[in-house]
Amino acid sequence: MEYEILLADYHNPAHAEALATLLAAYSADPMGGGEALPEAHCLRAAQALADFGNAFTVLAFAAEGENREPVALANCLVSFSTFSLKPLINIHDFFVASHCRGAGLASRLLDEVAREAGARGCTKLTLEVLNNNVPAKKLYSRFGFAPYELSPGAGAAEFWQMYLT
Repeated sequence: MEYEILLADYHNPAHAEALATLLAAYSADPMGGGEALPEAHCLRAAQALADFGNAFTVLAFAAEGENREPVALANCLVSFSTFSLKPLINIHDFFVASHCRGAGLASRLLDEVAREAGARGCTKLTLEVLNNNVPAKKLYSRFGFAPYELSPGAGAAEFWQMYLT
């Protein structure tokens, strides 16, 4: 199977549709919450990310003959490190379709995210991973990710959230 990896153009209808399809599949996956986001929500994602402005998406398509199927995505958000005084990239969503896992596609997506982050002068990549998602943790470790610590005595950082009403 051949894979095409590219930066999404949020204004390209084919890319917007691929993003919507993959976001719905990711949210339906147990590691994405287990319940698909509404179709209308997913269809608005590309425009919302474009409007936000500090985002980019890496898409992967499986190509077999004339057929192209969207099979993976990394939605990335630009943030800022006050410790290094440079931007950083948070990989907010990361998904590979189940029938494409184990083929090295996730590593290729991470390579493209790192390439784009480097081109933007970023200091680091960050991401969240569920502690029971052992395959993802192994992948991220192989790629060079590790739990975040400022100093060993302070312990590893935890990712917390609070919804605003």
